[in-house]
Amino acid sequence: MNKAKRQAVIAGNWKMNKTPAEAKELIEAIKPLVADANCGVVCCVPYVDLSVVLEAAKGSNIGVGAENCHWAKSGAFTGEVSAEMLASMGVQYVIIGHSERRQYFGETDVTVNQRVRAALDAGLTVILCVGESLEQREQGVTSELVAMQTKIALGGVSKDELSRIIIAYEPIWAIGTGKTATSEQANEVCKTIRETIAAVYDEDAAEAMTIQYGGSMKPGNAAELVAQPDVDGGLIGGASLKAEDFAAIVKAASEG
Repeated sequence: MNKAKRQAVIAGNWKMNKTPAEAKELIEAIKPLVADANCGVVCCVPYVDLSVVLEAAKGSNIGVGAENCHWAKSGAFTGEVSAEMLASMGVQYVIIGHSERRQYFGETDVTVNQRVRAALDAGLTVILCVGESLEQREQGVTSELVAMQTKIALGGVSKDELSRIIIAYEPIWAIGTGKTATSEQANEVCKTIRETIAAVYDEDAAEAMTIQYGGSMKPGNAAELVAQPDVDGGLIGGASLKAEDFAAIVKAASEG
């Protein structure tokens, strides 16, 4: 696999953090620190922050994303936001299938696929999350599980549409726990995802697919992780809320 054929992307997932005023302040702090990045830079923020972040990021190299979207264009879905609504604002990216959405809000592989389809139809780029729990890893089913999640999520997605898909491998056992998969463990699963793409589509599609690591990537371990042959950047949680930490990870991906 030729890593030079795909772009590394560092995407921040702010989760349920930052008021609009705080969000603007954080983007203004991040902008000059990542201006010379040699990788993709994205900030995925809460719905209420999107307007101010889009405005603050104007003219910069920072892409703006949401943290989820609904599969319907409109309807009686109180509290939900459609992909069309996001696209109409100028949002470029959306995270779909994050483990916290699956764990706390009942998202399934099937609804993840529906959301992926809706996001692609609206012209968005999807950051698709897959990953296993500690129990599943200990049962030795990581490869099968992640392959299955990937296949179901990409059901009905054409090879051409894969250019608007980024896959983020997030070992659930390493999210918010301070634990991190070793660089070898991270690469092993990212390689499994890439092999799954090759089996479903072809080798060219697999080689072009950006696959991130999404489990507690920090300034201290970013360089080692992104140096792995199948790890193309990261989906960053806590460290994305600190401008200097986020910029340090972007720098590591730019040099990796």
